[in-house]
Amino acid sequence: NTTAFSQNLTIRSLALQNFINLLLCVPGERIMVPDFGVGLQGFLFEGVTGETFSRISTRIQEQINQYIPAINLTEITFITSDEDPNIKLNEVRVSIKYDILPYNGSSELTITSTMTN
Repeated sequence: NTTAFSQNLTIRSLALQNFINLLLCVPGERIMVPDFGVGLQGFLFEGVTGETFSRISTRIQEQINQYIPAINLTEITFITSDEDPNIKLNEVRVSIKYDILPYNGSSELTITSTMTN
């Protein structure tokens, strides 16, 4: 039986899938859980500022605490074209380092998104 979805055979792959879902889900999108989701795409037109990055970081941490407490966020880094010439103007790379509790070992998730200035 072939489906469009692959099986998660490890705790690490399941946690990553759940984490990506949490980051990309728009609040109000999930039925019966109206606050679920960071809604990263909602920040696309907020502008590339430290204040926006702080709001994104806070939202990610709050959502992890509430919906995936097995993830321990260790670092969020925002990288723009000012810091890395390989990143296009108006693009922001978000690098998120995290641990899966109670398992040891860090993982990293990187998302690149175009934002306004």
